Parts: sequence; structure tokens; C-alpha cells
Amino acid sequence: MVTNLKHQHLYFLLLLFCFSPLCAQEDVTALENQYYRLSDIPIPEDIVLEVGGMAFTEDDQLGIATRRGEIWIVDDPYLKKSRQPAFKRFAAGLHEPLWLTYHQGAFYTTQRAELTKITDTNQDGKGDLFQTIYSWPLSGNYHEYSYGPLMLPDGDMLVTLNLAWIGEGASLSKWRGWMLKINEKGEMKPYATGLRSPAGFGLNAEGDIFYAENQGDWIGSGRITQLDEGDFAGNPSGLIWTNEPNSPLQLKRKIFPDSVGLMHEFAKNISSLKVPTVWFPHTVMGISTSEILSIDTDAFGPFQGQLLVGDQGHSKIMRVFLEKVNDEYQGACFPFREGFSSGVLRMAWGSDHSLFVGMTSRGWSSTGPDMYGLQRVQWSGQTPFDMKAIRALSNGFEVEFTQPVDREQASNSQAYQMTGFTYIYHRTYGSPIINQQSCPVVKAEVSEDGRKVRLYVDGLRAGYIHELKVNDLHSQNGVPLLHPSAYYTLNNIPEGEGLDHSMMVAQQPAATENVARSCGSDPSKNITEMPEDWTDGPDVVINIGTKPGLKFDLEQFEVTEGSKVQLVFNNSDDMLHNLLVVNPGTAEEVGKTAMGLGLEGTQLGYIPDSEDVLYHTCLLQPESSQDIYFVAPKAGDYTYVCTFPGHYISMQGTMKVISRSTAAR
Repeated sequence: MVTNLKHQHLYFLLLLFCFSPLCAQEDVTALENQYYRLSDIPIPEDIVLEVGGMAFTEDDQLGIATRRGEIWIVDDPYLKKSRQPAFKRFAAGLHEPLWLTYHQGAFYTTQRAELTKITDTNQDGKGDLFQTIYSWPLSGNYHEYSYGPLMLPDGDMLVTLNLAWIGEGASLSKWRGWMLKINEKGEMKPYATGLRSPAGFGLNAEGDIFYAENQGDWIGSGRITQLDEGDFAGNPSGLIWTNEPNSPLQLKRKIFPDSVGLMHEFAKNISSLKVPTVWFPHTVMGISTSEILSIDTDAFGPFQGQLLVGDQGHSKIMRVFLEKVNDEYQGACFPFREGFSSGVLRMAWGSDHSLFVGMTSRGWSSTGPDMYGLQRVQWSGQTPFDMKAIRALSNGFEVEFTQPVDREQASNSQAYQMTGFTYIYHRTYGSPIINQQSCPVVKAEVSEDGRKVRLYVDGLRAGYIHELKVNDLHSQNGVPLLHPSAYYTLNNIPEGEGLDHSMMVAQQPAATENVARSCGSDPSKNITEMPEDWTDGPDVVINIGTKPGLKFDLEQFEVTEGSKVQLVFNNSDDMLHNLLVVNPGTAEEVGKTAMGLGLEGTQLGYIPDSEDVLYHTCLLQPESSQDIYFVAPKAGDYTYVCTFPGHYISMQGTMKVISRSTAAR
């Protein structure tokens, strides 16, 4: 009771001093640290530890592969002997290894073009035997990343191969966009396809395979999908290899129009198409899913049997509860732990059940400010008051909490808000939220032990994501709910009794079918046709493009106040971008506000309704461009920035507006 009151007191103190959405996010991070403490593992200054993979050895040393082609061995990563663990280089000269596995005395990793086994035969702490287990061709495209191996219980290994990027995902070399199963003898068997950027995959407690996908072409938002042999996960680029004699499926690319519609409906006629198990709504939960790791112990808190899923762009870890309905996996995702120092790419369990987190940011911008990092998460032994699980019912959901709830608050149906929505299944990069509608919670029943609440919900739709927001709910001891939002992917509605409509307290709104313009809420800030009174045309034309590493290719330009400006923004990158011109000194605030737009983000193109936003483009697809026209404001240094979530940190430039008197000199 004392501990709970202590945390309650901390919560209200934080609220007294902070009311903005950004500050509220910082509050949550501080509260998360009370339960899951985050600490740094010191890295020597001369080591650039851009983590690509991590694995513990039988001696409890931590092996780390880096994107720069090295493998380091970290002795005493738990900091039991010293505040500075010892780092020793085990191998070098590898080609961007993005995974690491340790098995029977050897390290295994994927380089760009091969699965490699590395052994220290003379026991001097350095790898001296490098064996190619299996290799695959490369086209030379920069986007041909390779991941794995994930070691299976029978000793076979799984590897995934990223698609190339040519303005869209493409399988330019054999088996790109596939998951492959490879044994120690180097025998390869294609396992599944439909993958785009499969940076993370893992096993749940039952031993089933799940892989994580990032938003892109054919991928409306981040998600995880359970894969069996012969499954197709959604991106058709890899289907060009289904003519191969060892392909486990025969599906052809030609059956896919550029815009399919709803993936869940399309899958009813395509037996091999595996719909996502759990969606992570873009920017609301994360922007680039990474490692998948099962919580196989109760020594890490109350979530045994669930999955942890990293997010590189938002520098966070999310949590997933899974269940089977009609023999298919589905479930809910929840926030878990934010505030990491860089982009979360890899995770590994220590022998003490603490979680080691490896990070990188170069080229893949993250909200964590550092270029790389190594941190550790330890459970404090205290249980947070949080949603533990959500289970689908025939007429709603059962929400399980980690502690008994305040019965009066929890039995009020108005404390719950539910919204259903989905994404378009199409060739375009990403998707706006579509078909969004309210799902009224008409009744809430609290279980006898106070740990579960049954919600009777109207308007449930199979194949849709259902956002649950819980308002002002406390535990029985008065502790506020740590994370008030969750997202359940309802692929199947369980059989049983439907909703008794005599309980209805509100009418169900009609479905919203419109697709938003992704261009903010004020058209006057997005003038895309030259004004008629510009009879002599613009005074100046500025061309701005993109370059690798989330950068504009023009860092600064100069115009005179009052001049007529035509700004041409060409998004030549492989991801979505916009360009906003904002008031001096406001780029960070505007960027953070864009991150907090929630479900409205995609509809607005991540362009906040702010007086500090002066002019802007729409949110542009890769390999597209847009012209905007405006009259230069008064003299000063204005920032232009991309506010696609997380990009504002590095993607900025300066528009220097000089006075007419200065220009005349």
C-alpha cells in the first residue's frame, strides 16, 4: 500500500507541472521507469557499436554484431565486477551483419549475401574459422538487407531477405522477399514469401513463427504475422520465384491489381494469403517494428507468455497478447517501455532475466537522440497497474488488468471509448486510416475478483483494428492506469450470442469511407497552383530533394522578404516525407506535435494545425514531387522540416529571408 501511494503521489506531482502532450509522454516514461528500470551499458569511446545483432554465449558473455562488420564480445555486461565492462573484438570484415545467434560454441550471422558460421578454434577469443553455410545472389541494390539466423528447436535456421528498392519494393535477385529455412549442411528450403522489410522474427511460447513488417508498398502499417510453410504475407514482389521447383506455393503476381481494397476480404479467396496477426497503428504505436522476443518467465513481471516487439524509429518496446480464435492467431498490442537512447533493433535475455537492448540510428532516424547504444531493462519487482490482456468475445471484449480495478469507475461504460478502423491493401506506400467508426461500449461488467472487465460493444467488424481508450481508471488502491490505450486486431469474431440491443445507450455512427487528403487542415498553407496575379511568374524557384540518412539535399537557401517563391519538393527517397516551413525556433515543437496526432496523423499528413506552420507540401509518396507557392515572410531564419514521425530530428534546413534593404546592397 505504501508503494502504491508513493507512485500515486509521483503521478500527480508530474501532472501538476506538465500539461502538454509532449510532457505527458515524458511523464509516462518516468512512471515506466518505476517498474522497468532502464540503464546504460558503457561503451568505450573508440568503439562505434551500431548494433545489428546480439546473442549470449554459454559463458554468459554478450556477443554483439555491428552494422560496420564487426563482432564484439562483452565480458560482464551485468556490471557485477566493474562499472566498465570489457569489450574484445571477435571478428571484423563482415558485410553489414544484422543478426547474431550463438549455438554450440559458434556464432552464426547473416551477411548481405550469405549465412556464415564463425568459430574460435584455438580458443584465443578471436574467430579464426569462417564457414559459408549458404549463400544467395545480390543485385547490388542498397536495400537488400539480410537477417538471421533464428535457430529453431530442431537445429534448422530461418533467414529473411529484404526486397530491393527501385521506387517500390522489388525482388531483383533470387528469393528476395522470402523467408528461407536452412540446415547446418547448407540445404535450403524456401519457407514463405510476401515479405518486404522483415527485420524481426521470432517464436512465441508455443514455438510458432512470427515476423515483423514495416510500413511500405502494400503494407499500410507496421504489423506482426504468424507464418507457416507456404504462407504469403502480403507483398507480391517475391512471387516471381514461385515458378521455382522448390517453391512451397504457386501464387502469381499477376492476380494483384494495384489497389486491392481490404486485405481481410481479399484473403477469403486466396488460401495462402496470411492476414496480419496484430497491427501496430502507424505513429500511434510505432513506425518501424524490429525484434520479436517471447517473455518465457514470470521473473520479468506479470506478462509471461506474451511477446515484446521493438520499434526502431520510436525508440521503444511494445507488448503483444495473443489468442487463437477459429484456430487463427489474433490479439492486442500495448505500449510497454519508451525512452531508449537510440533506435531499438535487437533484444536479448540475460541469465538474470533482465533484457538487453541493442540500438542503431544511422540512416534510420529515431526519436532516441544517440547514433547507437546498449541498454538494459530490469523489472523492479513491482507490478504496474496496466491492461494485461484483451480477449475477443462474440459481443465485445474481456479486458484483464494486472491489479483489481476500482469497481465503480470500471463498471461505468462511459469510461471506455472504442474505435474501429483499417487500412487499404494497395501498391502505394503506406495507407491512411479508412472506414473509421465509433464502436459504442454499452455495458461494462466487473468480475468478482476485480481483475477483469467485460465490455459489451456495438459495431464490431471482423478484419478491423479496434482501438480501446480507457478514461480515468484507477486500481482498487487508487493507482492510475499506466497505459490507457490498446489496439486489438479482430480477424475473427468468436461464435456466441450477439449484442442485446436493448442495452444500447447510443446510436452507431455510419462508417466513414472517405480517404483523407493527407495534407493538413488549412488549404491556404498548401497552394499548389501559381496565383493568377503572379503575371510575371515567381521571383525565385527553389528545388529541394532528399538524400540518404533522412536529410534534405539542400541545407539552406536565401530569399528576399516579400518575394514570390515557387518551392519544388522532390521526394526521391524510399519512404514518405513532407516539407513544412515553420516559424524560427519552432521545428522541434511542431515535429513533436505531429508525433502526437494519433489516428488523425495519416489523415492530416502529419501536418499539425499550428500557427507556427506557415507553408507546407502534402505528405508525398516515394518518387513523387509537389510544387508550392508562397510569398516570403519578414526577414529571419525559418526552418523547413519533415514532420513524418521521427524525421524532424534530422531532416531540417534553413530558409534565410533577408530584408529588401540588405538585398539592395
